Amino acid sequence: MTEMVYGAVPLRDAEPVIPKWWRTIDKWSLTCVLILFSIGMLLGLAASPPLAEKNGLGAFYYVQRQALFGGMALAVMVLVSMMRPEMVRRMAVLGFLAAFAALMALPFLGTDFGKGAVRWYSLGFASVQPSEFLKPVFVVVAAWMMAASQQVNGPPGLSWSFLLTLVILTFLAMQPDFGQAALVLFGWGVMYFVAGAPVTLLLGMAGGVVLVGSFAYANSEHFARRIDGFLSPEVDPTTQLGFATNAIREGGFFGVGVGEGQVKWSLPDAHTDFIIAVAAEEYGLVLVLCIIALYASVVVRSLLRLMRERDPFIRLAGTGLVVMFGAQAMINMGVAVRLLPAKGMTLPFVSYGGSSVVAGGIAVGMLLAFTRTRPQGQIGDILRGRS
Repeated sequence: MTEMVYGAVPLRDAEPVIPKWWRTIDKWSLTCVLILFSIGMLLGLAASPPLAEKNGLGAFYYVQRQALFGGMALAVMVLVSMMRPEMVRRMAVLGFLAAFAALMALPFLGTDFGKGAVRWYSLGFASVQPSEFLKPVFVVVAAWMMAASQQVNGPPGLSWSFLLTLVILTFLAMQPDFGQAALVLFGWGVMYFVAGAPVTLLLGMAGGVVLVGSFAYANSEHFARRIDGFLSPEVDPTTQLGFATNAIREGGFFGVGVGEGQVKWSLPDAHTDFIIAVAAEEYGLVLVLCIIALYASVVVRSLLRLMRERDPFIRLAGTGLVVMFGAQAMINMGVAVRLLPAKGMTLPFVSYGGSSVVAGGIAVGMLLAFTRTRPQGQIGDILRGRS
């Protein structure tokens, strides 16, 4: 009767965004990422001053830039993690179109900075690497296609995602950037496996990768040089791998002491691709194991949360993002200890970088958005008879 006279009682506003975000976010994964960034800043204080001195810059020039890029990455990560999955998907589609266009224009407008691979746009005050931004948005777009193919009368999303992957791999190989190409293919392959790909098809793809690798070895001097260096029984002590290997060996279990390492004076990429060698030399195996544990925690916790997710798009996109995040860390550390050929790949949130750090913030922000706790969003509800 009261509602008939005075009208319906107005509904309470939805829960504020920030409290809801804090209640539903995976706080352990978020904490691990923040610790990784803090470790990166600590190692940057040790690894970057020698390079700054060689380039006639201030001692903490690269540290200040890392703090700037890292602050941007963390801000983007938090903002993206607050988005709903639908909004993340829309943002990823637009981001993919922009990043893919930038990737196609690289042969005409890009530069190699003397490294033999055209991967960057030079902006004068900074550089941009389109492939770093392409990876996370490609994963979301490919997951969207795969999830759509599972619907009744849905589009052939699996085939579309496969063709899209081949196109991206072609452009990455033209740079050449076989490391990023392998990472993209690995992420797509894991998503395809989770989507229900037959094992025979995956084996056929593995055989195709071997054939393409053999062709690249025979026709690309850049690729062949790195493979030959990896397969060589002896390591040239004057190469980056030689310096890194010696630094890891000298570090031992507890390291030689803070600021006492010597590898940072010899490695031009000590603050980027070989930052783990600086960590191993100055802080020893203890810090390296802590870094590995932090990456493993993010990967395992994210996969466990995704296993309970009902939405196939969220499961596929989250799985692709987290395996790509973990694989990049494994590749970077594997190269430093000669378990893998040199790839020119950074250690997420630890290595110095602009594009890599900001793109990593976007990727982890998407992952945190997909792994947030949602009501009625767990596949276990179906198994218990709750539709």
